[in-house]
Amino acid sequence: MANPVFILICTQCLFTISDVIGRTYMARHGFTWSTFISLWFLTYTLVRQMATFGLLYIFANFSMGKTITMIGAASIVLSNLIGLLYLGEQISSLAYLGICLAIIAFIVMGIR
Repeated sequence: MANPVFILICTQCLFTISDVIGRTYMARHGFTWSTFISLWFLTYTLVRQMATFGLLYIFANFSMGKTITMIGAASIVLSNLIGLLYLGEQISSLAYLGICLAIIAFIVMGIR
């Protein structure tokens, strides 16, 4: 059976990529009908659908409680990394402490 941590990280990376695509293009084009019939929206939808398949695979094969905790921690870490490195967003020291705690939670939950 495949490594659940690897599948979970790949799945969450796909969700995060789609979030960045959505944020970038929605900020640029706005929430209009033409936005949803464009190539970027199709790309967004396909990436998100691949991530959904990964999530369903995880739900079908691994324990729910542990998995949801790890998804939450991975989401916090990845979205804040993208926010800092790609979008140039700044957060407080207290928020960084929270991210460190999320990383610790991810590691603890990932240990068998």
